This record gives sequence, structure tokens and C-alpha cells, in this order.
Amino acid sequence: MQTAFERLTRRAEFRRLTRARRRWATPGLVLQALGRPGDDGAPRVGLTASRRVGNAVRRNRARRRLRALAERVIPLHAMCGHDYVLIARTATVDRPFTALVEDLETAMKRLNVWRDQ
Repeated sequence: MQTAFERLTRRAEFRRLTRARRRWATPGLVLQALGRPGDDGAPRVGLTASRRVGNAVRRNRARRRLRALAERVIPLHAMCGHDYVLIARTATVDRPFTALVEDLETAMKRLNVWRDQ
């Protein structure tokens, strides 16, 4: 399936966003965002769920929900030339999907990386 964003896959890419300390926590997820200077390419997205979320089944479900969330919101509203990391929280698995969408939109607006269509 073709998406309108690329994936972050290397640990160094995740760590770069962590060091930048640009994050916003909502009840359903934590969003980290950082621009890539001199790069106006497609947004890149990384997903993570630690063992704090639960066992392997709950972590995998949380990642699937974050992936679906990213596929729905990022292509429409993410700024080009930025990297985003979506971090699952314990509530990610049980939270209604519409509430997760609102959480991501709120976090993007708070971090000033929201783009209207």
C-alpha cells in the first residue's frame, strides 16, 4: 500500500527527535515532531510502543492503531520536511479511534506543525 509519507526506521532518526524535546502528550498518544532543515520532502513517520503499553498483543494492536491514525491524518495535515514519532500510551489500545484522531490533531496544532488542507 502506497502512503503519502515515508517511515522512520533507524534508531538514530528516533533519537534525533527525542533529543530535540519537541513533544506533546495527550491521553491517547505522545507526538514528537521536528523539522528537517533544507529538506522539503514528504513527511516521515515513526511508530513506537514500549512494554509499558502491555504485552506483545497490546503493543501490536497499539502500533496498528497508530499506523491507521497516521495514514488518515498525516497526508492531509502534516507539514512537508518534518519528522514525526507517534508513541503509544496505555490508553491507545482502548481509546475510541475518533478520540485518537482528535489527540493527534491537538498535538500537531500545539507543536505548530499543523497544515490546513
